[in-house]
Amino acid sequence: MVQAGTTPLREVRAPGTWRSVDFISDLHLQAGDQETFAVWRDYLAATPAQAVFILGDLFEVWPGDDCLGAGPGFADACAQVLRAASSQRSIYFLHGNRDFLLGEGFAAASGAQALADPALLEFGAHKVLLSHGDALCLEDVDYQRFRAQVRDPAWIAALLQRPLAEREALGRQLRAQSEARHQTHPTYADADPDLTRQWLRQAGANILVHGHTHRPAEHALGGGQVRWVLSDWDTRAKPPRAEVLRLDRDGQLRRYPLAHLAPLPPLSGRGA
Repeated sequence: MVQAGTTPLREVRAPGTWRSVDFISDLHLQAGDQETFAVWRDYLAATPAQAVFILGDLFEVWPGDDCLGAGPGFADACAQVLRAASSQRSIYFLHGNRDFLLGEGFAAASGAQALADPALLEFGAHKVLLSHGDALCLEDVDYQRFRAQVRDPAWIAALLQRPLAEREALGRQLRAQSEARHQTHPTYADADPDLTRQWLRQAGANILVHGHTHRPAEHALGGGQVRWVLSDWDTRAKPPRAEVLRLDRDGQLRRYPLAHLAPLPPLSGRGA
């Protein structure tokens, strides 16, 4: 959650110089998965898009922005990658269920701009609604209760008063609980169709792009409305997963798989 002093953008109007934009989500970056980190780093350096929208769960766990600047570490390496990328193109992020503590410290260190959830992208003649997607999964009642708790500003403020080590331990505990739950419930609840249509009508958009469910697909909702679901990233999986959804100014949405690509050599002065 972005702390006081940073107002998340609710609308992004693409300048006329933008020819394409990329959407990614659910990378779940962590120090123990250097392969996925490397593919992400090299993708950000090489993409031809003028903007990249990260739609939640960039990190597997984010204990708070004070994990930055405590010495060389994985969080700082990721911020450096984003800082280098943001010098070449616009980078936006919104919160997922794993990294809802991303705040203004992260935004300042990375050069990325925070988005509200949902946010509206106006790109030429096209309006695209952007979300992590978890708020739409109404069938997962237990998760919606949890989400309401951890997105409460008072709860966040109290949590951030705890020592970093304690928050890191809590993050590991929540991650273990999530993995255990995933063993018994291997699929995530899907977005509620009626609520999705309502969001699109209210935004005046026909396209929703989101992540969270880890089930990349294109869903026709009727009335010209379409829901595009992003892939999660795990280059160690069999088969590996890493995918970009790219929107061109002509309105074409295309998926680009990256998991088969070997990491590029480190970029001098810009690698992590």
